[in-house]
Amino acid sequence: MLGMGPSELIVILILALVIFGPKRLPEIAKSIGKAIGELKKASQDMQSAVQKDLVEPITAIGDTVKLEDTKEGSKADDPH
Repeated sequence: MLGMGPSELIVILILALVIFGPKRLPEIAKSIGKAIGELKKASQDMQSAVQKDLVEPITAIGDTVKLEDTKEGSKADDPH
């Protein structure tokens, strides 16, 4: 996790406890968890959109070009 060791995490947790208090700390942790979940979902949605809108059409074009190259190769072999 960003190169932090256990001692750094403990210091951060103690500071958060002192700053926000024991009552608000669970609320903050829950909010952070939700935000991370939403970021992951948005990232997955973005990857799906890129896959659908960019990668798949490029792959289809590449397959078409390969198919046409194969057809042209068989025509070159045909003496007629």
